[in-house]
Amino acid sequence: MDRLIIRDLAARCIIGLNEEERREKQDVLLSVSLHADLARAGRSDRVEDSVDYRAVKKKILALVESSKFYLIEALAEAVAELCLGEASVMRVQVAVEKPSALRFARSVAVEITRERRKEE
Repeated sequence: MDRLIIRDLAARCIIGLNEEERREKQDVLLSVSLHADLARAGRSDRVEDSVDYRAVKKKILALVESSKFYLIEALAEAVAELCLGEASVMRVQVAVEKPSALRFARSVAVEITRERRKEE
């Protein structure tokens, strides 16, 4: 299966457990791998035959920036579900990094993989 990758998409959202984290938006970085058959798009050179990554990016940013999750795991799950809503996406990998999560660490991240259910 082919992959279309969006790397290090920067966004801001309410994320975290403690009171301070719930007051102001924090930076998060997302990387998303969309697994789809891109052969037709490669032959036709038409966006209609591919995954419109600009549209996907806009949907992800709208979701993330309006979210108020406690856990980066929940944010990753919501992004994965959104991506699987795209007709041609069969599988998705989502990584969410929270740069300010731990002192002395560049970031904390979670990475998940989800697939379209067989009945869909």
